[in-house]
Amino acid sequence: MLKGLTKAALAAGFLAGSAITAYADGHAQFNIRATANSNENDEDYDGLVVFKNYVEAASNGAITVDLFIGTQLCGNGTECLQGVSDGSIDVYISTSGGAAGLFPYVQVLDLPYLMADDRVAEHVLSQTDFTRTMRGKILEDSDDTIRLMTIGNTGGWRNFANTKRRLAEPADFDGLKLRTVVADLPQELVRALGASPTPIPWPELFTSFQTGVVDGSKNGITDIMGMKFPDAGLQYVTLDGHAYMGALWYMNNQKFMEMDEGLRRVVVDGFYALQQATFASPKRKSIQAYADFVAGGGDLYVPTPDQKAAFAEAAQPVLGWFTENVDGGEEILGALQSAVAEAEAALGDARASDLQ
Repeated sequence: MLKGLTKAALAAGFLAGSAITAYADGHAQFNIRATANSNENDEDYDGLVVFKNYVEAASNGAITVDLFIGTQLCGNGTECLQGVSDGSIDVYISTSGGAAGLFPYVQVLDLPYLMADDRVAEHVLSQTDFTRTMRGKILEDSDDTIRLMTIGNTGGWRNFANTKRRLAEPADFDGLKLRTVVADLPQELVRALGASPTPIPWPELFTSFQTGVVDGSKNGITDIMGMKFPDAGLQYVTLDGHAYMGALWYMNNQKFMEMDEGLRRVVVDGFYALQQATFASPKRKSIQAYADFVAGGGDLYVPTPDQKAAFAEAAQPVLGWFTENVDGGEEILGALQSAVAEAEAALGDARASDLQ
């Protein structure tokens, strides 16, 4: 029976219940060029595949989506965002660090220990006004050229990993050299915990572990295993979950606004489907990644609540640094904290109801 399902039937099933605009002739009116500086094993790619499938089917071919995975169109955050701004790229995904040079306040997603778990983070990013607040600031600062469409996930949660020892207390960070990106905030966090930040390009990190240029990093387990960092000596991971690895998805605003309202709705709903796919993908991929890390002799440590509280207290000065040194930092931190409080209240009520 399943063999008899046509592609059209599958698409109809996928879109059931959605209110969409039909474009009966299937003629392509818009082409979206989407890029991610990653690979086909990454959550970003999973999200783009879902986005492409949804948008092309829901628009009945009025929108086509071409995917460029890797560095075919651009090589780094600044270059890629410039491409979105000038229209040579229609859709791009970056981490907060990748966009910090243009929009420093997006580093709010890297502030430590603000969101407790996946449920809180996903509620904040999909069911509060936080993303819309960020969208407004980015539109303003890009002269209405770059539109933040959604914030998903890329790699789960940032945890501390190193080649030397288990990190159970803030004092355990003393003397360690931890890899960071060039952005200021991750470096401030590493300093607050007593280690030395060392900016290293991602492609050079494996060799840097081998040679002792750095002792550790702040990464999710899927990135750690995907890059085979344990083979370079990375054998200790502390699951402190200090930051949710947010993925910011941008679109050229002119391309978006040129579409009629029906097609804009298709694109917006497509980005929602993309977001949900990137929420789910790291959870599934991390299961095997954790198992492989432990099987290879890795030390996987979960801090006690008191230990995690000690980490959070040691990292507290980073929040003050953010509000004092980042233009718009106080406003965007306040927006995130309000969204977290809203999420925690809603989830608390939901859990209480579900337990009855």
